[in-house]
Amino acid sequence: MNEKKMKNFIVLILFVFVSNIYLQTRARTEIQIPDILGYKTLKCDFHIHTVFSDGNVWPTVRAEEAWREGLDAISITDHLEYTPHKEDINLRYNRSSEIAKSHGDELDITVIKGSEITRSMPPGHLNAIFINDADKLKTDKWQDAVAEAVKQNAFIFWNHPGWKAQLKEGKIKMYPEHIDLIERGILKGIEVVNDVDYYPEAFEWALKYDLTIMSNSDIHDPINLYFNFAEHEQRSKTLVFAKDKSEEAIKDALINQRTVVYWKNNLMGSEKYLRPIFDNSISFDKQELSFTGRQTKFIQIKNNSEVDYKLKLVSSSQSVDLPEEITFKGNKIVLFEVRPKKKDQSGKEKIKAVYEIINMKIKPDENMKIEFLFSAEFNPAK
Repeated sequence: MNEKKMKNFIVLILFVFVSNIYLQTRARTEIQIPDILGYKTLKCDFHIHTVFSDGNVWPTVRAEEAWREGLDAISITDHLEYTPHKEDINLRYNRSSEIAKSHGDELDITVIKGSEITRSMPPGHLNAIFINDADKLKTDKWQDAVAEAVKQNAFIFWNHPGWKAQLKEGKIKMYPEHIDLIERGILKGIEVVNDVDYYPEAFEWALKYDLTIMSNSDIHDPINLYFNFAEHEQRSKTLVFAKDKSEEAIKDALINQRTVVYWKNNLMGSEKYLRPIFDNSISFDKQELSFTGRQTKFIQIKNNSEVDYKLKLVSSSQSVDLPEEITFKGNKIVLFEVRPKKKDQSGKEKIKAVYEIINMKIKPDENMKIEFLFSAEFNPAK
């Protein structure tokens, strides 16, 4: 290839590359989980980093990433004590939230000011969100940083309690310092999921000590370099049940523990929130069936959420065969097969089937159970 052709080829490649950048659609993909109990179901991430600590992304990008992924609220929680980019930027601890909020306001994304108090274990890393001035949290003693956060009326939660880098003897442990913070009403939440890591012990502690359960990404790199959206991967997030998207409403929901973990197609939390999520997701085309002999009938079950609910049969009527396992695929209609066990059955019966939903956890070792009720009329085969 001669020099002229080479230059033309390079120009063409650059044109295609630049064109692809500018032709990309800046579009939002909604997260489809129903509202419940008169509250809006908000999709939130309260643990995010930017170049103002050890992240590799400018704050405005964080706001747009959240908008594109269907989130409603985020908190920028840059480290106070660990700022490896400080030689490259004019480091001010409040600035990342301010920059992200400016773009967030344009996109209708609620951006909450926060900071990560980054210390050795105990107490480890704590996030303080809904703060006013991050500069004042930069103190020598972690106790003074926490006291200042309390003074600013912050919501404080424990980050990644099972992070291997801070485990002693390889065991996840709650220390007296954590108990003290809980008993004084200072430590109000805990990450049951951080990034891709799930901590059953943290879930147990949340239930035992009445802590708000949380699930956050702790993202540092550009989000699309970390998750494969083409394969429907998503960041870990906290579902928050609030009156609206305002900071005041979100804070009220966190304080009153109206949250659920949403992680890798799993929902975890109190049954009083999980059950209405499921009930508001699922609908049946019929609840009355008539059989002749061992004739098979189908109930069409529609799932209006994006969650694939995975069900396993626990108990059922002795009169019919039901699926031992079935998945209600997100945004799909599934056929639920029902067949009498005997061809000479007759009469009417109320059929009850109990299933456990294996990806809806109300405790680390307990899945939520649901009952299906329908009426059946049996006619003997001719």
